[in-house]
Amino acid sequence: MYELEVQGMTCGGCANSVRRTIQAVDSGATVDVDLASKKVRVGTGATLEQVTTAVTGAGFPVTASATV
Repeated sequence: MYELEVQGMTCGGCANSVRRTIQAVDSGATVDVDLASKKVRVGTGATLEQVTTAVTGAGFPVTASATV
């Protein structure tokens, strides 16, 4: 499980974009977005680098990440 701090998410549409981006990397990924804290928890078989690269590439900078 990874936890990312993602900037630029301001609404439900942004949260859905981040969710779809991560699920494009791993269709079975579980994604929990908390807009208030800008935290995204991801359960996936993909690497942390794959996930952060995809999210950043979609226009949402990842400013911190950790394996939890």
